[in-house]
Amino acid sequence: MREIVLDTETTGFDPDTGDRIVEIGAVELMNHLPTGRHFHVYINPERDMPADAFAVHGLSTEFLSDKPRFAEIASDFIDFIGEARLVIHNAAFDMKFLNAELRRAGHPTMPMARALDTVAMARQKFPGAPVSLDALCRRWGIDNSNRTLHGALLDSELLAEVYLELIGGRQPDLVLVAEPVRTAEGPSVTSQNRPRAARPAPLPPRITAAEREAHAAFVARMGAKALWQRHVPAS
Repeated sequence: MREIVLDTETTGFDPDTGDRIVEIGAVELMNHLPTGRHFHVYINPERDMPADAFAVHGLSTEFLSDKPRFAEIASDFIDFIGEARLVIHNAAFDMKFLNAELRRAGHPTMPMARALDTVAMARQKFPGAPVSLDALCRRWGIDNSNRTLHGALLDSELLAEVYLELIGGRQPDLVLVAEPVRTAEGPSVTSQNRPRAARPAPLPPRITAAEREAHAAFVARMGAKALWQRHVPAS
């Protein structure tokens, strides 16, 4: 299963009043594990940066002035996310901005149902507790010391770690999920059921004769009705 953990930075709180996206960061998960692939871009919002927004992310009008406009990166963004589920902290905020930008650039918008909101997940898991990204990082000991300002890519990387903790850590899919592997012989197999080659030579025994005798004496002391006797081969 492919998922994209995503974050945006903006000029404010409401695209309906002229606020725009200025940064997108996204990281790819496959079967709940990071693949190392990411998408990151700064965007020229085609407007001035309010002081309140600058205090949050530190992206100035001057810095963004030579960056591409959203319409210029929209196709690359759409290609990267593909049909994957989007994992977003406070998804309603980012989805509203993304859809406003997509609509402005002439692209189809995305249904809200496509996004998984980690704020809602955290509130359900920890009722009444703080669920900001910083608070959740502290809860699980995730190093967010570099987060002096908000940054879309860094926040996506931190959120990916938080998300994995919210769903129970990395263990669930390490064994239960595997990518299919096509073989020339026909049917696909997985890493779990792929046949294993036999050893060229058996490993030498590590039990000494004295240890074997001591074990036999221990089993004998249990008596003939001991459960263990059912698994002792007849001599």
